[in-house]
Amino acid sequence: MTAKAKSGGRTAGAKSKKVRVRLVRSTIGFEKSQAKVVEGLGLRRIGHTVEVVDHPAMWGMIHKVRHLVQVEAPVSGGRGRAQRVGHDAG
Repeated sequence: MTAKAKSGGRTAGAKSKKVRVRLVRSTIGFEKSQAKVVEGLGLRRIGHTVEVVDHPAMWGMIHKVRHLVQVEAPVSGGRGRAQRVGHDAG
């Protein structure tokens, strides 16, 4: 069985749409489950930014810690400023 067949036909290739997530507040003082979600997103320290696949499961994780993170949509083309996404954008 191929890797594509095992994953149900979906692969996380380079062409997947991505979203930037930045940790802007500490997880100290919040539930430990929220710290686990931040860790699951790949964020390690305040100010750290990662790109995650734009997928409903990731948006569920982001929603759970929305008070700790800032979400940005990367600009296509690789250079330039990212645009903020969400209820606090603008």
